[in-house]
Order: sequence, then structure tokens, then C-alpha cells
Amino acid sequence: MPAEFRIATFNLENLEWAPTREEVFARRRGALAPILCELNADVLCLQEIGARRPGAHAPRRFFALDKLLSGGPFENYHRATSTRPGGVFPADVHNLAILSRFPIIEERQIHHDLVPKWRWRPPHEEGVEPASVEIIFDRPLLYACVSLPNGLLLHVVNLHLRAPRPAPLPDAAGTRAVAEGQFLSAQKREGQALEARLFVENLFDRDPDARIAICGDFNADEHDAPTRILEGEGKDGARLLEDLGERVPPGRRFSVIHAGRPKLIDHLLASPALARNFASATILNEGLQDEVFAPEPIEGSLHAPLAASFRLENGNGG
Repeated sequence: MPAEFRIATFNLENLEWAPTREEVFARRRGALAPILCELNADVLCLQEIGARRPGAHAPRRFFALDKLLSGGPFENYHRATSTRPGGVFPADVHNLAILSRFPIIEERQIHHDLVPKWRWRPPHEEGVEPASVEIIFDRPLLYACVSLPNGLLLHVVNLHLRAPRPAPLPDAAGTRAVAEGQFLSAQKREGQALEARLFVENLFDRDPDARIAICGDFNADEHDAPTRILEGEGKDGARLLEDLGERVPPGRRFSVIHAGRPKLIDHLLASPALARNFASATILNEGLQDEVFAPEPIEGSLHAPLAASFRLENGNGG
């Protein structure tokens, strides 16, 4: 039995493949494959994966992901993937995947299962009452329960929260529309963070000593509301999650560079039972490009992957 296991999260930056752009994909694969190998993860959460139809009316398939993983260390891993909400096949873009060296014994996606859709009516403008807007999360959360070699269970939630840019509003324009769209975007991002947190609360209800990891692109730093919602606050320390990216040395504690500013927006949160076996953490951000100024087409990713290693405790928790 191995002494440690390793969890990682990586936003692949709109991973897509098309038969007419084989050379473009080959360059991306050439940039991404060495990073994946260096991660050496036993459980890997991926975001922003595209899916393509092999024919006009055929269901979408993960051609890009399959080609990226082919011949590499993750090719034969167990796999859980997201689908378009309400459907059984992937969405065109921004799908999620959890890859695991160890068996996945349960998987599901969560999309307004715990936080129902709601409506928001923008403020009146010049006596005109705007139509209400239904707030729907952009994509689901993905959950997998992994059976570790010691017989204990690892609960993994992979998420990609909405970016903090204004959401479009019908029949709206100008600075007012931008402000209202920004507010709408925040509701979506924080609402989905709440849904993930409520899911974690349910896991704790079933097992107060649950080993839980929330991984992904939060589109929020450690001080923003979504991260604080997910971590939890209050006196019940047994249910608070720790951001293991905070254990990376300050000079390397960033996963994107935005207009010259390093920021940590990709996170790996761990429950107390998981965090107490923490061994090390790293962010592979050497040579990371600035997402504002990077030339097109992007090779590799504008996000750096974050990985954390854990000691594999005895099956009795010792």
C-alpha cells in the first residue's frame, strides 16, 4: 500500500479538438502533457473540457480529453464526467472531469438540487418595471466518492464557479446594465458556492469525520465570498475546510496572473480529517502567462495546477 496519495486540480483552459485543427491541438497537448505527468496525481479534478459531436445529430463525446490523456499516466484512470444539466451527454464547453487511480464507487452531479432556481427583478427604471430574471447556475458541480487503498472513503467535489464578469440582461444597456449584470453574476457564483457547501454539510451529517476535498476554479481569491462560503465560518471547527493553497510559500501562492497581478483563484479545500494527514502542496506556476496579455492561440493553460499530498492513514483512522 502506498504511503501517500495526491490530489490535484487543473483548469485546462477551454480544451477542445477539431479534425481540421490537429496541429493546434498537437501544440496544446505538447504543452499540457508534461504538466500532467509532473502532477503525478492519484485523483485529478479537471475543468473547462470541450465535447464534440462526431456527426450532425450524434451525442457529444470527449474527443479532446481522450486525445490529451492517450498514452499518458491518466489514460486508464477511473473517470467521472459532467453532463449538460437535464441531459445525459456532455455540454459543448466547460465540462468537468474527475480522474482517479482508485475505484470510484459513487458519482453524481449537483445542479440546483439543494439551492433551487430563483428569480430576481432588476430595479425600476423611469417608472418601467423590468421583467424578472431566472437565476440558473452556468454548469453543475461534479461529485465522486473514491475508495482509497486503506479502505477509507474520499469525497471529492469538482467545481468551476462563474467568472466575476457581468451576466447579460435582456433589453439592458449602458453602465446600469453592467452594474446589474455584475450583481447577477455574483448571485450565481455565490449561490453555487452555497450549494456546494450544503452538499458538504450533508456529507458531514452522515459522517462527522468525512474526508472531503473541494477542488476547482472558484474564480475567487481566499478573501472573496465564494471561498469563505465554501470554507465555512463559525465555532464548529470540525466542519471548517482548510484552503491548502495557503500552505504554499507566499512567493509561489498564485494560480493565474491577471494584468501583472498574481492571484490564487484555483483552490483545494480539505476537511479536518483529510487536512490532518497533509504532507505537502505545490502550484506548478513556473512560466505561467498573464491571462490579459497572452497571445492567441493559448498553448497549455493560463491556469496553474495545484496539488496536495496526504499521508495514507491506517484504515482505522490511525
